[in-house]
Amino acid sequence: MKQKTLTLGLAAAGLTMSSVANATTVEYWTIQTQSDRLQTIEVMADVFEALNPGIDVKIIGVDENDMSKQIAAAAASDSLPNLVEVGSNLSLAFAEEGIVDTAANTDVVNHIGKERFYKGALTMVENPNTQQFVSVPYYGWVQGIWYRADWFEDAGLEPPTTWENIEKAAKYFYQPQKNQYGILVGTKADSYAEQCYTQFALSNDAGEFNKDGELIFNSPAQAEVLDFYKSLAQYNPPGPQTWRARDYYLQGKLAMFFYSSYILDDIALAEAAASSLGSENFKDLEGAAFDPNLAKNTRLATTITNKSPSTFGTMLGYSILKGADEAEVEATKAFVEYMNEKDQVVAYSHMAIGGHLPMLRDIAETDEFLNDPKGIFAAYGKESIKEIVAGFDNIKNFAVVEGKAFPESGEIFAKQIIPRMVYSATIENQDTQEALDWAEEQMQQVIAE
Repeated sequence: MKQKTLTLGLAAAGLTMSSVANATTVEYWTIQTQSDRLQTIEVMADVFEALNPGIDVKIIGVDENDMSKQIAAAAASDSLPNLVEVGSNLSLAFAEEGIVDTAANTDVVNHIGKERFYKGALTMVENPNTQQFVSVPYYGWVQGIWYRADWFEDAGLEPPTTWENIEKAAKYFYQPQKNQYGILVGTKADSYAEQCYTQFALSNDAGEFNKDGELIFNSPAQAEVLDFYKSLAQYNPPGPQTWRARDYYLQGKLAMFFYSSYILDDIALAEAAASSLGSENFKDLEGAAFDPNLAKNTRLATTITNKSPSTFGTMLGYSILKGADEAEVEATKAFVEYMNEKDQVVAYSHMAIGGHLPMLRDIAETDEFLNDPKGIFAAYGKESIKEIVAGFDNIKNFAVVEGKAFPESGEIFAKQIIPRMVYSATIENQDTQEALDWAEEQMQQVIAE
């Protein structure tokens, strides 16, 4: 296999595309920079080249945090790649800059079959005015409430998919005298708290911006969210809490907790769970042996509903960029369609179990996908995994409103305004309206900068 992979550093931002004689080159920037993942992608590209004589695929690894800078530099030097692997927010931002070939992306989506994609994934990358797509959804992860399905069944409680059911279960299972807690929501001023809070906010139609880009965070709907969040936090383990408190769940002391699908292996595999089974992180936890039945007794409620259904997560896809050479555009479209065939999707998904969930529903339900090499999915059962991936039907975030991306949301996230508001309201018991007023003032400052 020829060596075709490069790692792009900031100093190499002006790298130009080279083509073999009489061949059309597809330059593909991927955020999979780990050597083992790059090797997997290289093998897939080699097979594509063998099936498509005259097309050469050049793979370049780009750190995810550097992608926007690299694209800006490439655009300035007229050396854009043909294809980039990016999150939905970034692909929308690139489209706003006029560098995305929305017609090409739309052609691919239509050829693959719009009905095969999870609805929410397509919504995140669609321009509602033109009904065109800025990228082809490929993979992602979802967040939700992981819960002890066996406890819920024994108690006769409904799954934690609505505000009412969540609060009822949190209260029922809260038994601090037994060192057992009802739920874990983030209350420390960090990104975990924001991820937990955001899903509740979007389930109550409480956003940051409206479609015209006006800040609407400080609203009656948002006050309802913060009040509810404060109520749930009283059923937490003691003190400001973050993702680390998953230890309580893995040791059988917690009924529900927020986490992304990346935790699938930690619950299912003893070696992955080991760091959460001791007493090093929490003095009130004595430690516990690995529970081999925990995975099959665990379910994930991906979607929370109050006023509307909401799933929180990240979706990444392939965005075809504009190019003057029609042959390159057609070759790129062919490569993206090839990468969406079952064998390639499954191989790509298995590179990061739980983190690379496929965006094609029919492939996500196949035995090939569900039979991962480590047997992680099998520990949960096929139906449970299908439910997890189906969360992409309702995936949402603050940064996208009716197909428009608002980069200011990223700046607000970077300033940790929402988690600091959550900490003040839950741990310092600040009045809800005062907390919202403070958050609005901080957000206005970010927007003004």
